[in-house]
Amino acid sequence: MFHKKLKTALILSLALTSFGAFSAPSFAAGYTLNPEVKDATPALKKAAEIGVRTYNNPDMQNEANKDAILVLSFGTTYKDSRQKTIDQTVSAIKAAHPDQKVVVAFTSHIIVDRIKAKEGVTVPTPEQAMAQLKKEGYTRVAITSLDIIPGMEYAYDTAIFDLYKHDFKKLTLGTPLMYWMGQEDQRDDIAEFVKAFSTQFPKIGKKDAILVMAHGTPHPANAYYSVVQNRLDAADLGNVYIYSVEGWPHLDTVIPQLKAKGIKHVILMPMMMVAGDHANNDMAGADADSHKSILEKEGFTVTTYIHGLGENEAVRQMFVERADEAWNALEAQ
Repeated sequence: MFHKKLKTALILSLALTSFGAFSAPSFAAGYTLNPEVKDATPALKKAAEIGVRTYNNPDMQNEANKDAILVLSFGTTYKDSRQKTIDQTVSAIKAAHPDQKVVVAFTSHIIVDRIKAKEGVTVPTPEQAMAQLKKEGYTRVAITSLDIIPGMEYAYDTAIFDLYKHDFKKLTLGTPLMYWMGQEDQRDDIAEFVKAFSTQFPKIGKKDAILVMAHGTPHPANAYYSVVQNRLDAADLGNVYIYSVEGWPHLDTVIPQLKAKGIKHVILMPMMMVAGDHANNDMAGADADSHKSILEKEGFTVTTYIHGLGENEAVRQMFVERADEAWNALEAQ
């Protein structure tokens, strides 16, 4: 729906571009080494592994193709939100690939344990899912992520790819929801996301503001939130600000901006896949240290919107497109 075709290939200006090391293809699958590099070292090849990653195992090329899609999500113990977000997104991926086995794994081992104890439901970890697919004879797996940015959780996804790629004939790993940002003629995932995300925004006046709550991360990918703010501003959506629970910017970073603009009414909205503990308690809870309570103490009228991104049909479609990219890379010759 919001897919933007990329332009033709360019030579990238990455860290080693001054040496002519890399070039960009005309699709979102990733980067390939510049053909002028005659004797690429393993380190150069490894450095080029961005975008959709692909590994062809030379020792298993005679194996028959048996394909599966593995969907990786952090997960949530909030069953109702899980059904409305993760389950709905996985259902949309299954609908786009009706003839393929689709498996879901949660990257939070704590959530996996809590769901097992509370609901009696066994959700595999990525390691368990990969081992089971191998046991069942699957030889090619497309891994797709329900992460929002390429932060710590996506780093776990890439670790799974690297650790298990030698166990399969072919393995691919798609990108999270936001990855490219228009650099080097790549598509702008952030602008595409803002367009999809804004379909759930209410109409606001000059004295109203929407505060978008992101998770935050110690990973350098926390910088994505600054780009999101830039695209929100560029979209001319009114007073919309991003802040995070565990990263930067903080709520107290945004409050002075609200006061400077004379904002009276604030709408709190999570920018997370699910509406779990952060949305229900940190953002909208009744405790004195919740974001709602803090803003009310500062004199604002506060409304909360407690719905995960997975409930947004336009955002779900973006996740389907990411899964499609991982699948297309698996099918590519």
